Amino acid sequence: MATHRTKMLIIGSGPAGYSAAIYGARAMLEPIVVQGLQPGGQLTITTDVENYPGFRDVVQGPWLMEEMKAQAEHVGTRMMWDTIVSVDLDGGPPYRAVGDSGDEYIGDTLVIATGASAKWLGVPGEQELGGKGVSACATCDGFFYRGKKVAVIGGGNTAVEEALYLTNHSHDVTLIHRRDELRAERILQERLFASEKITPMWNKTVESFEGDPLAGGLTHLVLRDTETGKRSELKVDGAFVAIGHAPATELFQGKLEMDDSGYLVVEPGTPKTELPGVFACGDVMDHTYRQAVTAAGTGCMAALDAERFLATMDFAREEMPQVEAAE
Repeated sequence: MATHRTKMLIIGSGPAGYSAAIYGARAMLEPIVVQGLQPGGQLTITTDVENYPGFRDVVQGPWLMEEMKAQAEHVGTRMMWDTIVSVDLDGGPPYRAVGDSGDEYIGDTLVIATGASAKWLGVPGEQELGGKGVSACATCDGFFYRGKKVAVIGGGNTAVEEALYLTNHSHDVTLIHRRDELRAERILQERLFASEKITPMWNKTVESFEGDPLAGGLTHLVLRDTETGKRSELKVDGAFVAIGHAPATELFQGKLEMDDSGYLVVEPGTPKTELPGVFACGDVMDHTYRQAVTAAGTGCMAALDAERFLATMDFAREEMPQVEAAE
């Protein structure tokens, strides 16, 4: 068991955590990144990345995360292969966290970059065809289906927004919903029903994603009617699961303010949480954009705000009146 102390403790990796580390290290804060169960975050399970600034050609998600990690280490970040299992945010700063290894991590500031993960249907073929026709992010992958037939599964705001976005690339978008009415906001529903490119398919669930991961990818969906139980097939080139995301905030239940969906609440336009010196960045606080580039941006903001917070604390200590020792 060991104790590790730093001016900036970062829980979680990925674009947000690594960007915070890069900026924190350049500010001489000697950050520690506790990488968690999935070092690099969701991009490590993403194959082609075509929309990250600075690359004319398609890059691989795992490679991009390795490069960010290497850059963070190069400028002075310590990477820890550990998973935080508990945090103590009472009476801080400093803040304390304990890893699965038993090691203790103490940070004068805390940057939370634990991310979020897409909710999946959990049906056959979904994971096998991930990145080969099955996706959970139309903004990320819709470009690959220009002029092709696609389907979106879901009935909330996310699903309708994904379907509307996909009309920029596809003339044939099917929205599959298990009920006979949508849960999305009325204005979004009106936009969807007004689109000639979107066909709603009611009272259907996806039983499986079919295709060959090694040869061509997804070919069709097997659907089941929720009222009659009858099965049918829908030929598609791409399918987007849009049933929501789950932020990784279990560690902070009852310790930090969250919204109804479990995302950490921050001061608008900043990564500042309600606790002094605690910052949240990336998908753990962003349920709107959820892009690698926006995650990296908020990671940068978290590091800059952490640096300013520490500078303010140092200044306050310097300004405290000194009590002379009695002779």
